[in-house]
Amino acid sequence: MGLVARIRKEWFIVGIVLVILSAKLQPSIGVKGGPLKPEVTVAYIAVSLIFFNSGLSLKTEELTSALLHVRLHLFVQSFTLIFFPLAIWLLLKVLALTAIDQWLLRGLQTVSCMPPPVSSAVILTKAVGGNEAAAIFNSAFGSFLGIVVTPLLLLLFLGSSSSVPFSSIFSQLFMTVVVPLILGQVCRGFLREFLERQKPPFGAISSAVLLMIIYTTFCETFSNPSIELDPTSLLLVGLIIFSIQISFMLLTFAFSTRPGSRFSPADTVAIMFCSTHKSLTLGIPMLKIVFEGYEHLSLISVPLLIYHPAQILLGSVLVPTIRSWMTSRQKVHTHTHTHTCTLRTMLNQTLLLLDVAAPCQH
Repeated sequence: MGLVARIRKEWFIVGIVLVILSAKLQPSIGVKGGPLKPEVTVAYIAVSLIFFNSGLSLKTEELTSALLHVRLHLFVQSFTLIFFPLAIWLLLKVLALTAIDQWLLRGLQTVSCMPPPVSSAVILTKAVGGNEAAAIFNSAFGSFLGIVVTPLLLLLFLGSSSSVPFSSIFSQLFMTVVVPLILGQVCRGFLREFLERQKPPFGAISSAVLLMIIYTTFCETFSNPSIELDPTSLLLVGLIIFSIQISFMLLTFAFSTRPGSRFSPADTVAIMFCSTHKSLTLGIPMLKIVFEGYEHLSLISVPLLIYHPAQILLGSVLVPTIRSWMTSRQKVHTHTHTHTCTLRTMLNQTLLLLDVAAPCQH
């Protein structure tokens, strides 16, 4: 793949780097009161647009087929919104003893509180050939849960660092997240045929708006000379993030394939991606709402900005390995099922012969 094709494919990750560099060069454009007026354009219009777009693109009709797989949904949501934040909280108790920047560590905690993403987990599950319906359901259901659960988790683990009153957070969340999401779903009901025919670039729209939010967040940081990013801390946090992702993927794999789990290989693939991936699209706007006006907001956002490309990179690298494992497991399952059916047929035939022979003995 050529350089231009690679850049086109990974334009969002390239965009993140470019908007951060732009914010460094000219931070006055995106600060409060600056030409972009982020206190209005970002806090209300941009965030609302992202969630309206999510509501418009969410195929709720596809979720009904996956609705009854309750054990899988319980496992994914419990892992991502209960186990994940608690495990990171315990890890940070140890990491707090190191010299790593405390704001980056707090950022790791915010990553753990995020719901699963609507895009990457589904795309990778589909690429492997896993249970796509379950991945769609858990990504969508996790997003809805995240609207309420994520701010609560952020306030529970990082409440002391938030200067925003609890009531104002939820009123803003309701107006900029819940209402646009519901409006998007209502509009989808009327425009379903048009949307399925035209296939608008929902992902690209959300990503472009997200770049604007990231840009204004870093403008605020770079306009404050007292905030500095330690390169060593940044590198260590990057390594920690990769370690967390690999460890949690192995943990979910081990749990979902253990004897008696009753999860199929396709279910395991959906579980691995949905349980360990975190949403940047929902995460950055939520951090912007919960920590609005907080001077270390961009440092807290950095681990989530690293986690997003890391999960896509790691997942993409593992796709061939996971696909070959799933194919081999399905072959074993099919062979076992065929063998069982053959034995059952032979047993039935034997019983039938015995039943026929029984009268002759009298």
